[in-house]
Amino acid sequence: MPDTPRILVVSAGARSPDGPEPLDLLGRRFLVETVACDGDTAAARRAVREAGDGVAAIALDGFSPHLELGCRTALHPGLATLLDQPAGIRVVDGQGVRPALERWGVALAASAQPGIFARASVLMVPGLGHGGAAQALSRHARRMRFADPAIFFGLPELLGIGSARTLAAATSATLARLREADPLLIERGRDEAVRARSLVRAFRRADLLAGSAAMILRFGPRDLSGKTIVVDHLRPDQLEALVRRRADRVVTLLPGLAGDGPAGHPSAVIEALLAAVCVERGLEPDEDAYLDLLADLDWRPAIRELKPGRSGVHRFAFVIHPLRVEQIHRHPLFRWTRVLPDGVVERVAARMPPIYLGRIRGARSPATGQAIEGLLYSLGATPRMMMRMGERPTYRRLIRVARLAERRGARIMGLGAFTSVVGDAGITVDREVDIAVTSGNSLTVAATLEAAKTAVRMMGTADLSRGRAMVVGATGSIGAVCARLLAQAVRDVVLVSIEPERLIALKRRILAETPGARVTIATSTTRHLGGCDLVVSATSAFGQRVIDIARARPGAVICDVARPPDIGRAEAAVRPDVLVIESGEVIIPGDVDFGWDIDLPPRTAYACLAETALLAMEGRFESFTLGRELSTERVKEIFRLFRRHGFRIAPLRSFGEPVTDGMIAEKRRLAARLRADPELFERTCREAADRLAQIPVSAKGVRAARRWDPMTLASRVFESLGRRLERRRRARA
Repeated sequence: MPDTPRILVVSAGARSPDGPEPLDLLGRRFLVETVACDGDTAAARRAVREAGDGVAAIALDGFSPHLELGCRTALHPGLATLLDQPAGIRVVDGQGVRPALERWGVALAASAQPGIFARASVLMVPGLGHGGAAQALSRHARRMRFADPAIFFGLPELLGIGSARTLAAATSATLARLREADPLLIERGRDEAVRARSLVRAFRRADLLAGSAAMILRFGPRDLSGKTIVVDHLRPDQLEALVRRRADRVVTLLPGLAGDGPAGHPSAVIEALLAAVCVERGLEPDEDAYLDLLADLDWRPAIRELKPGRSGVHRFAFVIHPLRVEQIHRHPLFRWTRVLPDGVVERVAARMPPIYLGRIRGARSPATGQAIEGLLYSLGATPRMMMRMGERPTYRRLIRVARLAERRGARIMGLGAFTSVVGDAGITVDREVDIAVTSGNSLTVAATLEAAKTAVRMMGTADLSRGRAMVVGATGSIGAVCARLLAQAVRDVVLVSIEPERLIALKRRILAETPGARVTIATSTTRHLGGCDLVVSATSAFGQRVIDIARARPGAVICDVARPPDIGRAEAAVRPDVLVIESGEVIIPGDVDFGWDIDLPPRTAYACLAETALLAMEGRFESFTLGRELSTERVKEIFRLFRRHGFRIAPLRSFGEPVTDGMIAEKRRLAARLRADPELFERTCREAADRLAQIPVSAKGVRAARRWDPMTLASRVFESLGRRLERRRRARA
């Protein structure tokens, strides 16, 4: 055998490439020579019989003696003679490696781009010879159909013909008929099937076409918009044809062995190369030996975006929901609900399916140039309704959003506001869907602490390490990690929670992590609030006042992380010397258009949304932050990524308004007067407490529902409908 062994490819194609092609596999170089037979079985037999010296193995490309469908295989008698080995040369048709490589390729593609196959409607074109792909894709698909009955036999789509359910029952009969069929029919299908109505409908309903590129192009429609194409290998001319037909993307499952050449080679070529390596190493070329060799290959399937502007764009999804009933009224589709009782609107909206709001466009990393695009969805439930209905309805709607987003190309989904609080903070949703899920709480913590540090400095406390900080809701997921990180910087922290047993455990953990820290625990803010320079509020409490702002220290900073917020504008107004800021909000790099009014300034996002966008920008399609136990290491890691990609903490805001230098100056002036005059401070605290007592206790910003009798409710409904009909009549006139 010469130094560079030869692989002979006997192809059913009409044209041979110019000269041999060098291919490298497992550290060995081969020269691959192709003989085109244009579907002529006799010519293929001659090519096999006349293989010259130095041929290490022969690959049959397009001539398939082994017929594989589902879990069964059969040998075609008219093609079986091609497997006769001349002078001991191994002759293969790819069946020894194709099923394993297809299954492996699907798994690798799904890992590289989570959700790429999720909930797809799959049409196998054909299933014959692609059982590995069919089996692997069935684990992701919501529906599987097979074009084989129409392609090979011209059968209509009746009585479940072509469905996955009938495959097992029909496999034996199908293989028996195909064993008697013309080899050209097996390779190319029936000519009249191109116009078969059942096949046209099947292509129209599918959003993922898998199998043979030649068959998909032969029988598929001229317009493949919205389709993902999954094939074992792809020639350059076939790739050009898919681009002309406007397919969305193409996935080639088999390894590409020629550097910059077309992704993937026919399975017969790969098996021939493996067989040659086996012979050189003294191994028997069988499936077990192939698997051992394949395990040493370092490769990934090629995933190509075919539409301009889509290639290289990472997509994410994010879920929001109304914090108050007023936000439901502001939606263009539901403005008419303003005449209805808030309680009725709130209950009905909570049971609505998720709504797609729009796309987030224009974000791009200045460090890497990576562009991202977001899909914005909304649930209809307010936080109060989420708590009232229990976690299961919210889980179902979040899972539905994830699956909708998967089909639109999203690879990670973020949970906004109360959706990250309900239940197990994303763990169940993550378990039920293919794309990654993150609560966004890691960046929420990092952004909150950065904003709090800025606010404290603005209010005149230059060195917070000598001050005191309080965390309210300290045993929650955000509160606990805030407390652990604050203890490292401030050294004197007060932890407040209604769960004393978890407070004790958290105190012990902080003391173990940060020796020398002073940690005080309490179930109420009452005793310790007056001595704290910084208060971080991160509760999920409803219908109660968690912070008595009247007792706050002069010039204190309260950072309200909770969504909806724990402190209302009217409550903050009783102590004008205290600065109440919203949790850290983030400016995303690029010319960002959120496609929807999220109640924030331009380019500014909530930290939980920004974490999802940041992970997409970094290409970290993983469930980064889940559950109630946050990691300080993850918080530090996400902040490093935050800086790397040019994200910035947004200017501070207080109740939707920017915190100005004039506002800070006035608060510092008032705080200085109160600190200098203890009697004035005591009087101010009493007056603030009296005013606070007159303010109704807020239930997370959702006002209590008014009671309406049935007749009044009915009259309001008919009044609203009448107004809409009148507007339509006038518009037509």
